[in-house]
Amino acid sequence: MSEQKLSVNILFPVLNERLRLESGIDRTMDYLKKNVKNPYRLTILDNGSEDETPQIGRALEEKYPEVTYVRVGERGVGVAFRKGIELSESDIVGYMDIDLSTDIRYLGRTVRLFEKHPSLQYVNGTRFSRRSDTRGRKWYRKITSKGLVILLKVIFRMKATDAVCGFTFLRRDAAQRLVRESSKDNGWFYTIEFLLRAERDRMVIYDMPVRWQEDYNTTVRVWKTIKNYLVQILRLHRTFRREERAVRHAEKN
Repeated sequence: MSEQKLSVNILFPVLNERLRLESGIDRTMDYLKKNVKNPYRLTILDNGSEDETPQIGRALEEKYPEVTYVRVGERGVGVAFRKGIELSESDIVGYMDIDLSTDIRYLGRTVRLFEKHPSLQYVNGTRFSRRSDTRGRKWYRKITSKGLVILLKVIFRMKATDAVCGFTFLRRDAAQRLVRESSKDNGWFYTIEFLLRAERDRMVIYDMPVRWQEDYNTTVRVWKTIKNYLVQILRLHRTFRREERAVRHAEKN
C-alpha cells in the first residue's frame, strides 16, 4: 500500500492585481498539473482590491476546482496570511507572490523536502544565499533588502539569510502555533515576525536558495516600507524583551 501524499495549500495574497492574477494562477495550475502528484489547493486572498481583481478571482474559482477566492476585507499580507492559515485544511500551507518572482519549480521541490524530511517544519526561500540566483534586482531595492537582513541579524540574531523573499511554506501545525504566538500586525512585517519566532521556537527550518526574478511592475513603495520596517523592528524587539523577562520571572517563582 502506497504512503499517503502530503496535501499543500498555496496562498496568494493580492491587492489590485488585475494585470497579474489570471496569469499567475494559470501558470501555477499548469505547473502543478504537470509536475506535482500531491493533492493541492490554491487560495486567492483579496485584501480589498478596488479594480477587477474580485471578478477575475471568482472567474478563476469557477475555472479551476482547486482554486478558492476569499475576500479578506482588510489590507495587508499579514492579515491575508493569517486568514489563509485559519482556513487551510492541508498538511502544508504557505504563500507565494502572485508575480511568481520565485521560480515556480521550487513549489515541487518544497513539497518533496517536506515528504523526505518528516522533522522539517519550515521552508524559507532566500535570494541571498551563495547558491541563490537573483536576477534583475534594482540596486536600491537590493541595498534596502540586504540592509534589512543585516538589521535583523544584529538585533535578533536571525540565522536565515533572507526574510522577505515572498516564498514561505510550513507544516500546518507549525503555522497554527506561530499564528497563536505572533502579533496581529497586518503588513509585510508579520511574515518576518513569523520567521523570527520560528527560530526562537527552535523549529527545523530550511533556508532554501531560489531562483528569483525582479518584477518591475511591483506596487511596493520602498521608502514607506522601510519606515514601517524600522517601526516594527523596534516594536518586536520590545515585545521579545518583555517575553524574556516574563519567562525569567516565571522560572524564579
